[in-house]
Amino acid sequence: MAYIIETTMTTLPSKSTTTFRAIGFCGVDDSVDPGELIDFAAQYPQAEFGVLFRPDLEGTPRYASRNWVEQLVKLVLNQQQQRGNDMKLAAHLCGSRVNQVLDATPQGLEFLRQLEHWGFRRIQINATAVNGVDTSRLAESATSLIQTVANFPNLEFILQKNDETRPLWEALLQKNNASMPKNVSMLVDESKGTGLLAKTWPSPPADYEIGYAGGIGSSNVQTVIQDIQSVAPGRSVWIDMESSLRTVNDDGTDIFDLDKCRKVMQIIIDMGVSLL
Repeated sequence: MAYIIETTMTTLPSKSTTTFRAIGFCGVDDSVDPGELIDFAAQYPQAEFGVLFRPDLEGTPRYASRNWVEQLVKLVLNQQQQRGNDMKLAAHLCGSRVNQVLDATPQGLEFLRQLEHWGFRRIQINATAVNGVDTSRLAESATSLIQTVANFPNLEFILQKNDETRPLWEALLQKNNASMPKNVSMLVDESKGTGLLAKTWPSPPADYEIGYAGGIGSSNVQTVIQDIQSVAPGRSVWIDMESSLRTVNDDGTDIFDLDKCRKVMQIIIDMGVSLL
């Protein structure tokens, strides 16, 4: 059952306030009822659910099956038609999906069109070896990626920013006059998706937006938020988490735990954080 948070007055954030435009919960999969995600999003509209797409692992923990994704999308579209609510969905690409998009193959471009049709608005490109990606030609992929993001202006493309992906994002900056295309941002995650907490968080560059990830969860989100607020005054950012949201049941099943997401959101709300 959804409980809608109602407010009677909106206070605009000051120019020095850090605004969080999304609280990302990645790894939704077949272990969670899509209807429960709809209810959660109605209660916490700032939540963004991330679906990991990696063909060789589809249907395993953290990697939703296509049938499950289609069920979720159908419910999201019904929700939009009936209530006008727009649930935040992000596609986190791994494995062959990354190389297809970076190389602008027909399969990659068709998949982006499918994601856009399904209602995904942010596409994260996890171009690291641990995510099953061939990283041998990242720099060479920059030219085709610039053309691809230009062809999908309604999608926001997110690049992981770490040492391993440096050839890709540095080449992108060089080819775009030291800036990023308007619909490209970066996710700072030196753990490369392995869930290790960062020791420090960098300030956002002047020319593009960034988000923060790596070991974030309910046990430390308050401190992480405060640290980010100190380095990103006046900026719009987001945070993303994955590993901390898993629970292994007594029977050994690995599930996406919506209660852990709820705990994170409540901590953030209780802090009075500026949310979009």
